Amino acid sequence: MTIWKTIKLAILALSCLAATCALAETPKLNKPRKSVSHSGALAGQRYRVLVSTDIGGTDPDDFQSMVHFLVYADCFDIEGLVSSPYGPGRKEDILKVIDCYAKDYANLKTYSDRYPTPGALRAITKQGETEMAPYCGARQSTEGSEWLVKCAQRDDPRPLYVLVWGGIDDLAQALHDAPDILPKLRVYWIGGPNKKWSPDAYQYIAEHHPELWIIESNATYRGWFTGGNQKGQWGNKEFVTQHIAGKGALGAFFATQLGGTIKMGDTPSVGWLLHGTPEDASKPSWGGQFVRAWKRPYARFDRLTTKENRIEVFGILELVLPLVDGGPEKPESRLVVENQSLIGHTPSDGTMRFRFCPKAAKTYNFTIRSNVPALNGKTGGITSFVPLPDVAQHPSSQLPNWCTDDPSEDVAEGEHIGAKTVSRWREEFLGDFATRMHRCKSPISPNTKY
Repeated sequence: MTIWKTIKLAILALSCLAATCALAETPKLNKPRKSVSHSGALAGQRYRVLVSTDIGGTDPDDFQSMVHFLVYADCFDIEGLVSSPYGPGRKEDILKVIDCYAKDYANLKTYSDRYPTPGALRAITKQGETEMAPYCGARQSTEGSEWLVKCAQRDDPRPLYVLVWGGIDDLAQALHDAPDILPKLRVYWIGGPNKKWSPDAYQYIAEHHPELWIIESNATYRGWFTGGNQKGQWGNKEFVTQHIAGKGALGAFFATQLGGTIKMGDTPSVGWLLHGTPEDASKPSWGGQFVRAWKRPYARFDRLTTKENRIEVFGILELVLPLVDGGPEKPESRLVVENQSLIGHTPSDGTMRFRFCPKAAKTYNFTIRSNVPALNGKTGGITSFVPLPDVAQHPSSQLPNWCTDDPSEDVAEGEHIGAKTVSRWREEFLGDFATRMHRCKSPISPNTKY
């Protein structure tokens, strides 16, 4: 053996040893299944994105989803971050996550010069609606709704992807103020429980803007934290412990939310853009696979309902109750259902109206609190049910661009229809997220390939 061969073998051995040591520093991620072909952001597509979030409001999982979104911020042209809660959340809650991003920014930008500066993100963070929309569906313009309109009206041939993580009120307001923006919008709405806080805004959009391009994900999104492989490192808590906690300021912040357990219920909207075919909601994606919407479930009763009355889960129940003569000059009422106290509407036609959206398939009981003696203390109920699979065979011609959860039994996780179209990719989207989080902790190595 020549001296040069000896030297080459020594160099090769040292290289292998170095690679082994480097791999040992990181918990091993099992190789996920090979994905379907896609044309999403991870494949190089650039999407204009505006996020509307109830972060800090009714559910802390938006903090987790915002951490995830910012780690992938280099993949998008982010045009707006709008605080649109029902509840206590405000834009300061978005800024809190951006402050963590700022601490990790020096490391992140070594991987991509397309990461926006913290200052740029703060500049596009806006305050949206803070109350539920009234019965008509729109109240008044907000900084957030006006920003949405401004973004949609920009001279850019690309559509504006609007990811709605909470109430849909600012979107309804924007469409009310500038209906001409509708053709430019591509909306992915995490409905479900969020829908119960926006029944009037939702009904306004369904009735007045039925041609909107929208994915109404009422149950599919649950596949991000329900089902799929949850063994070992893929468990909702173990994954955070092994792959998120301690990964920069963003990872540390993430681990403080929900006891360090994954929910990230709004993240499927981002996954839809990252890996899939966003222009076609019927194609597989990390954010789910959807079907054309059938007629949106709505039931109106001119009386108090009972538990024998039924409505499809996530539908809109409207009660139109008569007001008797001799009542107060300004009748006021609230429909109390579980943790909600829904304000009644009086349209000057001698009625009191309420809208309610059931978020789960079960029986609900409600009570009316009112200064109208004939209504005060009255009780009722409603039973909601999961739609049968065959409803998807009857898409509504009035909703040509509206998609929703696939009710097929083979893609349901328990009562959560469509959820398996997300959970099937669990190892892929979590594995990619884990790899991304290393960017927060350390700058890129000269030998790292991304």
